[in-house]
Amino acid sequence: MNDNQILSTFQDLPPTGRPAAPAPVLVFDACHIGVVLRAVLFVEVSLAVVCMFASASVWDWIARLALVTGAALPGTLAWLLAACIAKRWLAGMPKAAQYALAIALGGIAGLYGCGLLAWSGLLESPPWVASLFSGALLSSLLVAALVMRAKGRTPADTAARLAELQSRIRPHFLFNTLNSAIALVRAEPAKAEALLEDLSDLFRHALKDPSSSVTLREELLLAQRYLAIEQVRFGERLQVQWDLDPKAEAAHLPPLILQPLVENAVCHGVEPSAQGAAIKISTRCKGTVAVIKVTNTVPAGQGARGHGLALRNVQERLALLHDVQGQFKSGLKDGVYQVRMEVPL
Repeated sequence: MNDNQILSTFQDLPPTGRPAAPAPVLVFDACHIGVVLRAVLFVEVSLAVVCMFASASVWDWIARLALVTGAALPGTLAWLLAACIAKRWLAGMPKAAQYALAIALGGIAGLYGCGLLAWSGLLESPPWVASLFSGALLSSLLVAALVMRAKGRTPADTAARLAELQSRIRPHFLFNTLNSAIALVRAEPAKAEALLEDLSDLFRHALKDPSSSVTLREELLLAQRYLAIEQVRFGERLQVQWDLDPKAEAAHLPPLILQPLVENAVCHGVEPSAQGAAIKISTRCKGTVAVIKVTNTVPAGQGARGHGLALRNVQERLALLHDVQGQFKSGLKDGVYQVRMEVPL
């Protein structure tokens, strides 16, 4: 066996003489469609409530809200655009400086919106000071919400990964794989060595940093190794078809998101059936979106419903990484079960 495959499961430590430089940390990220939609909705709702205090009637409230929206919407979009463009630069700054700069940008965005109304002649006496502080206040609230969202992502990812390791790399899977390897050692030693190398790569991938993302290409390679292991176990009962689009391989996914879906297809499609089942993994590039499908036949029927932990973990981690841009659907129809994911490229 190639010992590099085994030793590679251990991560290199930084030199003890000089500590590794800390990686840049971005306390909030405005470069997501979901963030843009929520920010605009938050600002509009806040302004709608404020306008109620100064309105004498419904029509007066609508007129005031339309006037204020004409200033707030361009300012909000300008703030989001500036925060997104300066994303890498902000990541290299201390956290306190990032907060201060974001709030200052909010104040400037407020002045920008007020200036638009003044320039268009809709305001006789522009409220410059009120616009400055209103923009700063709304910006601070928005940054606080984004920071809470970013902080909430790490424990959720960690909990999902721990649950993934407990359910995916479970003892009976390890024992079955080792038993398959033992059975092949004397008859087909080369195949046994390849199987153990695949198992080594599977564990190395599972124990990677849970906060990092991987490409679809890496996930596909892992799924291929996993299915190669199960092919030894099930033989002709496991029929695998690949339909892959190279253009979609650059899409980013949370680690270990495809392998649990493939394992579900094996456990619920192939394992309960004496004649086996067919599994198809397909990818497609549609514009700026990568579509990923894992499909399997269910010859033995749906059987008892499981807890759905794997599907929930996959769906939650996909939402954490891509927010509203990540889509997840699953369903059973006419003896065929399919999981479909969409992620941005």
